[in-house]
Order: sequence, then C-alpha cells, then structure tokens
Amino acid sequence: MRYHVAHIDLHFDEEWQNDLFVQSLFDAGFDTFDGQDAYIPSELWTANQSAIEALFANTEKAQLLSIEPCPDENWNATWEAEHPMQELPLGVRIIPHCAFGAGHHETTSMMIDALMTTDLNGKRVLDHGTGTGVLAIFAKRLGAESVLALDIDDKSVSNAKENAALNNESIEVDLCGPVLDPLTYNLSPFTLILANIHRNILLANMPSYAACLAPGGQLWLSGFYESDIPALVDSAASYNLHPIETVCNGEWRMVRFLR
Repeated sequence: MRYHVAHIDLHFDEEWQNDLFVQSLFDAGFDTFDGQDAYIPSELWTANQSAIEALFANTEKAQLLSIEPCPDENWNATWEAEHPMQELPLGVRIIPHCAFGAGHHETTSMMIDALMTTDLNGKRVLDHGTGTGVLAIFAKRLGAESVLALDIDDKSVSNAKENAALNNESIEVDLCGPVLDPLTYNLSPFTLILANIHRNILLANMPSYAACLAPGGQLWLSGFYESDIPALVDSAASYNLHPIETVCNGEWRMVRFLR
C-alpha cells in the first residue's frame, strides 16, 4: 500500500482543540500522526483531497504545509531504522515492518495488559487489524486454542506472519477487506474479538463483530478517544453488545463489551 505524507503545523490554543482536529484527519482517511507528519493511503488522498484541504482552509490554527508521495522503499527503510526489534513480556519479540502495534503504544499496551489477566485457555480469538500480529501472538502464547489475525494491508499480513514464525506461534494470518464478511473466513464463533483500529472502522464492522461473536463472548475495542465512546456504545447496543469495562491510558481508551 502506497502512502502520502502531509507536513502539518498545528497551533491550537487548547489541547482538546488539537485533538478534535486530529480526529477530523483520521475521519478523512489519515491513519498515522506524529505531531508534524501525518500519513494517508495514497488512494484515500486522491479520493478525499478536496475535503482534506477544506479542513485546513476552515481554520487559521492548522496549516497544511505540503503533501507528497512517500515511496515504499523510503517509508520502509525509515520505519525499520527507527523501530528495531521490540522485546516484550513473555519473551515475545516483534519486528515492526511499517505496521502498527509494536506493543508500546498506549492502545496496544492496554490490550496486552488485559490479555495478561484473562484466562484464554480453549478460546478462539480473532484479531482484526492485526498490524504486526502482536496481539494475536500474545493471545496464542497465553493459551488461546486458535487465533485468526486479519489486516487490510498486505505488508501487515507479511509482517504478522514473520513475527508469528519468529515467536514460534501457530497463527492463521490473512488479508481482509475494509468490512469483514463473516462467511469468508469462517468467522463464527469466536469467544474473543480484538480490534485496535480507528473509530470509523470499528463502527463499520460492528455488525460483523456481532455476527461472529459467540454468546457470552467478549469484544475488546481500542484505538480511540473518550469522545468516541458514546458512538461505539450506541452502535454496540444495537447488536446486544454491552460495555463492561473502560480502560484509560493517557488520551486513549479501550472498551470491553460482553454479548
């Protein structure tokens, strides 16, 4: 998947205003933001260019300085130079080749902490948006009977397979579309579904999560802010999924739902 990198200058008066603008970038298709550079799949930049430029035109507190293609080879080389192998609990090792989820980001660490305190023996687990495969690997190492890891990015799929082999864990890893089709991957039933992704993707997939979650199973969502929780809870309630715990780590949130 090819990306564009946008060089951005944000100078809002309040932190919450900055957060709202960053959320609007995510809503427009960006999936990575580090304070000055934001990354968006090239096809989404082409499709949403006018709307994105309008976001910046509507405020004096944010400037789009420039945006340019980010060649695959340069992106990968830069990412790998800045993200060497990560050593995590239980002896898990992760090589993050241009993918989310090396294990140290707040959204990922909340999921890992929850997995570490959960009895996974005999459970069938789905990790949607697996990235590096870190959550899938932890689930398998902690006793899950089987783990299916899916991602929309072919590079993430390759990275997750590499990390599963590196950790000697047997995990099924495959490519998926933007919205899961429960019939395509034998997606029923799972006793635990993990999804550490952007809010809009979580909302789009809520019907699929409900369709392939076993009665009494749990859905764990992460990758969003406090302001996103009402929309997620309302959507989940439509499918008989009820929140049982909210976890906080800095500005990020994780919610556990029970069916």
